[in-house]
Amino acid sequence: MTTFRHPGTVLTDHTFAVPLDHARPDGERIEVFAREVVAAERAGDDLPWLLFLQGGPGHGSPRPIGRDSWLDRALTDFRVLLLDQRGTGRSTRITRQRLRARGNPQAQAEYLAHFRADAIVRDAELIRQRTAGRPWSVLGQSFGGFCAVTYLSFAPGGLRDVMITGGLPGLRATADDVYRATYPRVEARNDAHYARYPGDAELVRAVVGALGETDVSVTAFRSLGLALGSSTGSHELHYLVEDAFDAPGVLSDAFLAEVRHRLDLTAAPLYALLHEACYAQGGPTAWAAQRIRAEFPRFASDPALFTGEMIYPETIEPAFAEVAELLAAKDDWPALYDPARLRDNTVPVAAAVYYDDMYVDRELSEGTAKAISGARTWVTNEYEHDGLRVSRGAVLDRLIRMIRDEV
Repeated sequence: MTTFRHPGTVLTDHTFAVPLDHARPDGERIEVFAREVVAAERAGDDLPWLLFLQGGPGHGSPRPIGRDSWLDRALTDFRVLLLDQRGTGRSTRITRQRLRARGNPQAQAEYLAHFRADAIVRDAELIRQRTAGRPWSVLGQSFGGFCAVTYLSFAPGGLRDVMITGGLPGLRATADDVYRATYPRVEARNDAHYARYPGDAELVRAVVGALGETDVSVTAFRSLGLALGSSTGSHELHYLVEDAFDAPGVLSDAFLAEVRHRLDLTAAPLYALLHEACYAQGGPTAWAAQRIRAEFPRFASDPALFTGEMIYPETIEPAFAEVAELLAAKDDWPALYDPARLRDNTVPVAAAVYYDDMYVDRELSEGTAKAISGARTWVTNEYEHDGLRVSRGAVLDRLIRMIRDEV
């Protein structure tokens, strides 16, 4: 363990050895990293623990400086553990080199199948037993909320309570169901964006027309619409495209460099490789985002229409293309949720559901909330999907008060 200080906080780094496959506890092991954060004035106190499960899949936990963002509110009551989910951050990372070392694409796909929410939750349970030693609270953001529902399904005895923000999954929803629900929301966000910045539509069409002279594909560029689901994303897209051209028909080097930077998943290949698989239970996903997009003809007829949180074969880095095809075809994904156990749940659960969430469908979320016994929801359009991050602790404070029956 390594301990160091930031303004107002004490941080301790932990590394844990866990099984790659929890069904084979004596088999190959990987490392999982987690960072403990506590308020400096309470470092010696016996505080309850709060495990934070980051959104993704495939992104490491936050690297806080002091008591920034929601962490300030959390540290009032908790000792916080920021988990780098397996495959991310300082845990045993998924990289091009590490995958290549596994062998052929089939061996790589078998390896990657151990990096979903079910394995993340089993890692967390082992870590809880070695740190907190008693049930802890869990805060799940986005994909982290999916993981929290998996935790409720398979290891509820380790949970004191659960708080979820923008991350209640459809318990039985397939990837097809998810995209049928979210593509219309992406269309609506495009309409709102161009109503705010009406001159941008023709500008984006011009950009699309000029991309043929570059190494950036139209499909990849349009996926920048992922930003439209965040509180500031529409404005960021406007600022990106307003300086796109050096001359008529000639895209600027600065614009292309920024686009490539935003599209680059070198540091988080799991996001692309397991994005659809995070919905899979049973049959193959078979590139659901691409197939379902065909049901919404505006995405074919209007080149100015951005897409959202969708992964397409064309956007997969060539080094990962074969393994991505195998994962899309995999037809024996295990279940991620246990509806019967959730129906009998006794763990306090509070969830913020964002009414206009572009990434996680509100109706699917509300259906899941009804299926988890005792779960309480706060449905709001005050915040977007990134409400936990941008609300300066207000979203987390509301969830804590809901857990305590104070609201």
